[in-house]
Amino acid sequence: MSDRNVHNAGFTPSGITGGSLASSMMSQEAKASGGGVHSGGPTSTLQEMGARGTTHSSGFTSSGISGRSTASHMMSQEARSHGGGTPRGGTTSTVQSI
Repeated sequence: MSDRNVHNAGFTPSGITGGSLASSMMSQEAKASGGGVHSGGPTSTLQEMGARGTTHSSGFTSSGISGRSTASHMMSQEARSHGGGTPRGGTTSTVQSI
């Protein structure tokens, strides 16, 4: 994953860009959770990466998730909390797709 992909999706150092994929994700996530975006969810994770410009070292790559990375740790935690698999639309799959 590149910083450019994250920024192009609307996750930027100055916040989420209106009318972007990021704003759509934020809206959908807020509606699904009763009005807020949870820390550690797809929107907040991507926004943190976009604000810091730290996507290169996170472990989300075009070849998949790098072993022993932040991404692999995130995927492992998410899989444990969902009975062994990472759900479609979850944090790991959303971040990896971008």
